Amino acid sequence: MTDTIDPSMPDAALLAAYAAGDSCAAQALASRLLPGVLGQATRMLSDRMEAEDVAQEAMMRLWKIAPDWRDGEAQISTWLYRVVANLCTDRLRKRNRGASVGMDQIAEPADPTPGVADQLQTSARMAALSDAMAQLPERQAQAVSLRHLEGLANPEIAQIMDISVRSVESLTARGKRALASLLAGRRATLGYDDD
Repeated sequence: MTDTIDPSMPDAALLAAYAAGDSCAAQALASRLLPGVLGQATRMLSDRMEAEDVAQEAMMRLWKIAPDWRDGEAQISTWLYRVVANLCTDRLRKRNRGASVGMDQIAEPADPTPGVADQLQTSARMAALSDAMAQLPERQAQAVSLRHLEGLANPEIAQIMDISVRSVESLTARGKRALASLLAGRRATLGYDDD
């Protein structure tokens, strides 16, 4: 076991080091991947606590398969985003089966941050984006989120969603057009006229 890990090590090397018993490698890999995983789950589920459960489950699955990981088959982040997407989709389906509560009836999570003007405006913008994203078809919302919020490339998104790159391009283009249309009337109230 090593005491320090080179932060520039590739994900696969960190996972291999973890599989060999290096807990520092696990910490380095988790701190690199967990923020994106949690962000994706939060955007898909609109529930921070549930998203934390999904992120934890996804990371547990990664640790479990670490000894069997074959470098070069897929990027670890791509595999992990796909696991998160599948876990979130399963939870959303269970939610839809178990309750007929409309999205507008679900309370927004409270923001513990002190409310200064910039934070309020950012919060309003994120809420508007979240509301608009919730109105998109699930696949469009997932593609737009992975592309424009997570910053992933189209080929990586295609792997995560198990579709072609052309389908990703189509989904993101349609999703962006729909978001622009949904948010067009709120430009002034969201403070974009004064930027």
